[in-house]
Amino acid sequence: MFGVTILGNNSALPAYDRHPTAQVVTLDQFQFLVDCGEGTQMQLARYKIRRSRINHIFISHLHGDHYFGLPGLITSMGLLGRDTDLHLYAPPELKPIIDLILSAADTKFGYTLHFHPLDKEGVLVDNAKFSVETFHVYHRIQCWGFIFREKKKPRKINKQAITPYHLNATQYESLKSGEDVTTDTGEVVLNETVTVANTPVRSYAYCADTLHNPTLADKVKHVTMVYHETTYLKGLEERASQRFHSTTHQAADIALKANAGRLLIGHFSSKYEELNDFLEEAREVFPTTDLAIEGVTYRIL
Repeated sequence: MFGVTILGNNSALPAYDRHPTAQVVTLDQFQFLVDCGEGTQMQLARYKIRRSRINHIFISHLHGDHYFGLPGLITSMGLLGRDTDLHLYAPPELKPIIDLILSAADTKFGYTLHFHPLDKEGVLVDNAKFSVETFHVYHRIQCWGFIFREKKKPRKINKQAITPYHLNATQYESLKSGEDVTTDTGEVVLNETVTVANTPVRSYAYCADTLHNPTLADKVKHVTMVYHETTYLKGLEERASQRFHSTTHQAADIALKANAGRLLIGHFSSKYEELNDFLEEAREVFPTTDLAIEGVTYRIL
């Protein structure tokens, strides 16, 4: 399963039972926490997401509504007996903040916290199952977005067609990569006779706090789903620009220019109690838009 669960969808001030920004991205057995606003660990418990499954945390920037929940969360992980490594990706200024908090409380962990400073665009994590890359967005302070991409072999095995050949694991992998293989008896197995094309690779882009900048669309081109902050309704473009945020139409414009499959909008200003207008306005520009509602998991298909 590839999906994103919303833990917090509000902007700086918690209001109307909406919480500051936090999301959990799930890709099969892997889970990633993206931003960690105040109350995140309570939201994890509320929606029954196991902290122990989160091995990578990504912090977009150092405004409090995106990381004030982090010290409490990593401390709780230690109190609960975590012993597996935890990787934290964040602006470099966060490390001395975390170090000071832990030092002041004489906190010791039973696990290793690896800090990875965000200082340039590029790939952060790359393994056989997935990759995570980061890119600049356009906020008042240094701020980063993230793209999560699954990895697949280009071909899938047709189990019925392959059964008579009694191939080994190495030969299976060769077939998945699009190659022909030769059996132990010298028979050539043509790839197209025993495989089919795999489903397209899926991706999820998280665009953190940002003002409207059309070049952002190039950074998230063709993603399956893009999350874009939508702090204000249309008509408040000037206020959005002054505060380095975006409106409904501006977020939808990025999704449209990026040729994204789907748009998820959040980071709603506390001046709004009702959110239906956000959805209606965004869909005027980009019809396949959804509100990021807390507790809901949005599958990336």
